[in-house]
Amino acid sequence: MKNLIIIALVVIIVAAAGAYVYREKKKGKKCIGCPEGGNCTSGDCASCNVHR
Repeated sequence: MKNLIIIALVVIIVAAAGAYVYREKKKGKKCIGCPEGGNCTSGDCASCNVHR
């Protein structure tokens, strides 16, 4: 029974994370984890000074 509860919790956490990423991408955010909130001047968060 413990195993089923743990597996269910892991599935719920992974599903919630996936849903969050899906919603944010649907809103048009290119870099979800960007500390600048996806408002990098170049439009590409990988080139922001925040990530260096």
